[in-house]
Amino acid sequence: MSREQVTVDAEETGPLETFQQFFSLKRDVLVLSLAMFAFSLGFQMTNRFLSEYLVFLGATGLIVGIWGTFGNVIGAVYPYYGGVISDRVGSRYALTVFGFLSAIGFGVWLAAAFVDPIDLGIVTIEPWVWVFVGLLLAQCWKSFGIGGHYAIVKQATEPDRLARGFASTETFRRAAFLLAPLIVAVLVADEFMPGFLGVLAIAIGFALLGTVVQHFMYEAAEDTVGKEFDGFGRLVEDLRALPDPLRPLLVADTFVRFANGMVYVFFILVITRMLEIGWTVTLPAIGTIDLAPAAFFGVLSGIEMLVALLTMAPAAKVAERTGLKPVVGFGFFVYAAFPVMLIFAPESVWVLIALFAFSGLRFAGLPAHKALIVGPAEQGAGGRVTGSYYFVRGLVVIPSGLLGGILWQYATPELAFTVASIIGMIGVVYFAVFGEEFEAYQ
Repeated sequence: MSREQVTVDAEETGPLETFQQFFSLKRDVLVLSLAMFAFSLGFQMTNRFLSEYLVFLGATGLIVGIWGTFGNVIGAVYPYYGGVISDRVGSRYALTVFGFLSAIGFGVWLAAAFVDPIDLGIVTIEPWVWVFVGLLLAQCWKSFGIGGHYAIVKQATEPDRLARGFASTETFRRAAFLLAPLIVAVLVADEFMPGFLGVLAIAIGFALLGTVVQHFMYEAAEDTVGKEFDGFGRLVEDLRALPDPLRPLLVADTFVRFANGMVYVFFILVITRMLEIGWTVTLPAIGTIDLAPAAFFGVLSGIEMLVALLTMAPAAKVAERTGLKPVVGFGFFVYAAFPVMLIFAPESVWVLIALFAFSGLRFAGLPAHKALIVGPAEQGAGGRVTGSYYFVRGLVVIPSGLLGGILWQYATPELAFTVASIIGMIGVVYFAVFGEEFEAYQ
């Protein structure tokens, strides 16, 4: 199948062809979407629950905060080099390597539950340390692959339809985000362990599946490949070359993500350790099911993703009429408001369900946000622009998890979440005042 716009005969359409036709997808974008589904399913089945896993393995609240900062370090460094590698060797091979490394990382997470503390005399290596080690590998496809993801969509999509192109990949991705926590909820319905070990095993399988799918189905004939590997020395030049519309977006995005980074790893602990709230559900023909707090958090995450799944594609179409900026700004607002709303929420199942449904609206702006990042980039440089953007954002956001952990452990969770929302709102206001529109959407 060529890279030309795909037209599908109504009589020949299967489920994937129908989806492809509806979103006007090129083949490479469709393949990337399928791979995203597999990897996102594995990562979301595990990542949002790892704070609880760390506590189970003996970590304190401060360690959980350091875990958030450690993830921020990886999130800052990996995307730039992922973009460089993608532009140098091509998206197909880069994503294949990143996929295998992620599968190994999931395996390290699984092994951590079976490793005893190692006494070295001066220091003891606790089992939770291996969760940190596993993240170095598990994060590869998610962070290293950002550059390849953006480059593929930009290469295969018309400039004035970028938001819709990203909506297609995000729809597949968020469909996995919807299923993943629900699968976890079933496996940990009674108690978190040992059900979470089964979750990790399934994640390994999906990572391997996603790697195989993207490697053999992605057409690399027109994949952009660079002529040399410049490495870190090119970073300053790449940052100076960032298109002007990206600068106010980057500043605002950094405030919002710093705020989210302060408290994101603690969302599950609010449900399982502070509120300690589960959910008793009565289903026809099944009876009454008592969900443990960790399982209820899985249900809440599923509700959040259901709202995201239902709103992303319509929001991308709305952006074609209103421009990208209003849609992106609304997503930023939801990011900033959610922490303070959650920490002061009453111990009510239905209030929490409503709050997580509201949180799902933050994802409605993601396709437009991604289009606003990569749209101004020159053809063939999408990976570098994306990597540079995420490097700067991630670099500033690095200490956010540590700050949140310190406030959680040594002040109060309420203070940590309130400060986070204040910082996020600064970003919202800045973007409203200084944010620029991508010219293709004006």
